Amino acid sequence: MPKITLPDGTIKEFPQSITVAQLAESIGKGLAKAALAGKVNGRLVDLSAPIEGDASVAIVTRKDEEALELLRHDAAHVMAQAVQELYPGTQVTIGPTIEDGFYYDFAREDPFTPEDLARIERRMREIVRRNLPIQREIWDREEAKRVFAERGEHYKVAIIDDLIPEGEAVSIYRQGDWFDLCRGPHLPSTAKLGDAFKLMKVAGAYWRGDARNPMLQRIYGTAWRDQKELKAYLRRLEEAEKRDHRKIGKALDLFHLQEEAPGMVFWHDKGWTLYRILEQYIRDQLRANGYQEVRTPQVIDRRLWEQSGHWEKFRADMFITTAEERVFAIKPMNCPAHIQIYKQGIKSYRDLPLRLAEFGACHRNEPSGTLHGLMRVRGFVQDDAHIFCTEEQILPEVSAFIDLLFAVYRDFGFEEVLVKFSTRPPQRVGSEATWDKAEKALEKALNQKGLDWTLQPGEGAFYGPKIEFSLRDCLQRVWQLGTIQLDFSMPERLGAHYIAEDNIKRVPVMLHRAILGSLERFIGILLEHYAGALPLWLSPVQVMALTITDRQAGYARELVQTLRAAGFRADHDLRNEKIGLKIREHTLARIPYLLILGDRELENRTLAVRTRQGKDLGTLSLEALIARLREEEIRKH
Repeated sequence: MPKITLPDGTIKEFPQSITVAQLAESIGKGLAKAALAGKVNGRLVDLSAPIEGDASVAIVTRKDEEALELLRHDAAHVMAQAVQELYPGTQVTIGPTIEDGFYYDFAREDPFTPEDLARIERRMREIVRRNLPIQREIWDREEAKRVFAERGEHYKVAIIDDLIPEGEAVSIYRQGDWFDLCRGPHLPSTAKLGDAFKLMKVAGAYWRGDARNPMLQRIYGTAWRDQKELKAYLRRLEEAEKRDHRKIGKALDLFHLQEEAPGMVFWHDKGWTLYRILEQYIRDQLRANGYQEVRTPQVIDRRLWEQSGHWEKFRADMFITTAEERVFAIKPMNCPAHIQIYKQGIKSYRDLPLRLAEFGACHRNEPSGTLHGLMRVRGFVQDDAHIFCTEEQILPEVSAFIDLLFAVYRDFGFEEVLVKFSTRPPQRVGSEATWDKAEKALEKALNQKGLDWTLQPGEGAFYGPKIEFSLRDCLQRVWQLGTIQLDFSMPERLGAHYIAEDNIKRVPVMLHRAILGSLERFIGILLEHYAGALPLWLSPVQVMALTITDRQAGYARELVQTLRAAGFRADHDLRNEKIGLKIREHTLARIPYLLILGDRELENRTLAVRTRQGKDLGTLSLEALIARLREEEIRKH
């Protein structure tokens, strides 16, 4: 007799097992009609799933957040069905949901065109209108391979071979005559998908993400709960296109990239000014929090990478060079090198915690197809640091890092921070006991800080669990930036020790941590978040003096010299151009303050001040302007 607890605490008892759909019907016809799926003991299931024992159950409707995952999953299946109906012989491979949408990879000789996407989307809407029941079936593994092989679905056979052990059953979802491998859950029928979806683009993708495998065609789409959400998302995409950091970087003369150095940034004067402001800000924070700044080599013998475990795990991502019959790797990360600094001299427990920080220039051989402006590069600098400590110091060190991270994010104007805790991955180093200890320590630190966090099973680094910190920008996009990773393994592998209070040699705990991650990527995020109109303290040029005629040139030079002496980044435009043109150009360059200098300002030794938003601040003295600038810099964002 199942006893079912509903979200409001109500308990319903039944004489025998029932399905989620039957439970919804027992609660009310309105709920039964709106039901899309169920959550049984926290796990999302189909409406047809049986409830056979005592359980906590929630009925998922369109208004619930979980509905988005269902809708996008079903949209992928409906798209795959539409493609195979329209283009017989096309093989479907994998089709997961992703943030804001879904995709499916297809094996087809002829490339999909924009006209094809419109045709596929029309067929998807037709399939939705058919109101096909979506049903789960369980097949014998060998029978499933035979059926897919007969249909020419060789990728599906490969998926079964790789992911489903012999003797296990295969989960299949069918809608009408079409079916696919899938764990589910799904909506009860195609009509439940609704019409709030759109196909977005086609891209290339290698089978299993390996460039040695065949190239597939990936169709991306987006799906939402209603048209209002879909339209809002499309508006955000339009705004994101306007805010593309690559366009802003070119318009503001900050940086460029070119084919001769793929994934490497050419920083121009203004861009490098921004870069140095960012770097110096982090450097000041590190010094104030007890970090020592170090510098380690760019090129290191492969033996160190073998000892650390990176050679086995990341060899394909490393740039390799040779000299005098020795193999070297261009540094893809800093941690093994920091351990070498730690090992210089005997360390006592009194020396811990030892915090070593580096603006470490790293290089990783990212696939060319994944490179994207500043967001995905091959050469980058991390605001990287490693904390060597005792087990007793883990909690206070993690807590202090979290406080520092939140303070830094606030200074850049980000208030919402999302926290995720990632546990041991399938491929890892270290004993299970060590992983148990590491995971418990980080979880305790999170709970003691009182943070809301979500669990990411299996997503930790190969050497230890980690906490990830993500920001949400003005377009509601989430960017994963900061991390802290607890590592009991690498210090031991590389021979790092300290003398404990009982005079026994022990291995220190190593905390890998970063706040901004890659400085290049963070600058890209800032440019898009602020649409290039950076806060005053980050702006490469803070004040621009504009002359109306040549008579004000000397006054403009004097003002700029005084502002620079006061610590501000100021410049002047003395060109023989109309003042309207100058104002327009420097407003488009997102310079925070423009000083309009005519004969009256020269005679009265005053300033006509205008903001980049077009607001006229009237006439100010130089002293009043400096006071305003200082106050705005103190406020940061």
